[in-house]
Amino acid sequence: MKIICIGRNYKDHAKEMGQSVPEVPMFFLKPDSSLIAKRNPFFIPNFSNDIHYEVELIYKIKKVGKSINSKFSHKYYNEVGLGIDFTARDLQQKCKEKGHPWEIAKAFDQSALVGEEFLKINHQDNINFSLEKNGQLVQKSNSNNMIFSIDEIISYISKFMTLKIGDLIFTGTPSGVGPVTIGDTLEGFINEERIFRLNIK
Repeated sequence: MKIICIGRNYKDHAKEMGQSVPEVPMFFLKPDSSLIAKRNPFFIPNFSNDIHYEVELIYKIKKVGKSINSKFSHKYYNEVGLGIDFTARDLQQKCKEKGHPWEIAKAFDQSALVGEEFLKINHQDNINFSLEKNGQLVQKSNSNNMIFSIDEIISYISKFMTLKIGDLIFTGTPSGVGPVTIGDTLEGFINEERIFRLNIK
């Protein structure tokens, strides 16, 4: 099972990070060891002083595919979930400055939360999602705001690697990212339905 993450897929987030809008989907991988076990908290690692939350829609691949035409991408998923791509922002900045890969800042143990529930969908559009931190709204957007749709993402990724059943695609985060501290609680919603609640330890 692969965890494929798309970077800079919302214009407002690219702007808040002072980055340009990509011309093609930017993607990186997280290992399965990055997954937070069900009902476990997120423990802030001792190697970073600036861990940020990034809420993202997650699509689950339901069949094997390679070199998929975007007009057929919808045949490869029918569920959407919600999760958090945790980022060690201080380590990421050092990687950027040196031109190094980002895995140290993005792929560490417990850096990926996947909500326990996936919702059945018939199409990719008009999915509202949001994140609350300690009861306050910090991120909110809609799937229509993605620069690259899930169909475009699936088509692009499948040019380079075979997609397999159970693969997860994190589709990028909107603006409003920020740090977590011990004692925080994060709650994620698709439309009005709560998909996850996570304590920070």
